Amino acid sequence: MNPEGVRMMYLGFDPGKDKCGVAIVDDQGQAQYHEVIPTATVVEQIKMLAAQWSVTQVVIGDGTTSRQWQTQLQTELPQLLITPVDEHHSTLEARDLYWEMYPAQGFQKIIPPGMRLPPRPIDDLVAILLVRRYLKLTPR
Repeated sequence: MNPEGVRMMYLGFDPGKDKCGVAIVDDQGQAQYHEVIPTATVVEQIKMLAAQWSVTQVVIGDGTTSRQWQTQLQTELPQLLITPVDEHHSTLEARDLYWEMYPAQGFQKIIPPGMRLPPRPIDDLVAILLVRRYLKLTPR
C-alpha cells in the first residue's frame, strides 16, 4: 500500500503475436483479474482495465515484440508508466503457477508436475509473474 493506505494496482502485460496475457495485480502480488486476449483487441482491453482498476503502471515482458508494444502503449496511453521486466523462464514458472492455482485432478495427479501441460494458454499467468518480479525488485 502507498502512504495514504490505498492499494496500488499494476497491469501485467505479456505481449505476443496472436494473443497476449494481461493481469491486474495489487501491490502485495495478488492477482485481482487475469485473462488471455487476442492481440487485435488488447490495447482497447488495457485501456478499459486501466480505467476500471485505477492502474498507473504497466509491467511488460521484455521479449521479442516488447519494444514495439512499449511504443504503442506510450502513444495510446501516455498517462501510464510502462516498465519492462525480464521475462526469462517466465513460461516455465507460469506452468507451476497454473498447477498451484488449479490443482491436478484425476489421472493428471499421477503425472509428475514437471511433465504436466496446462490445458489452456497461460499468457495471463505470465503477466501475473511479471508484476511479481517487478515488485520483488522495487523498493516500496
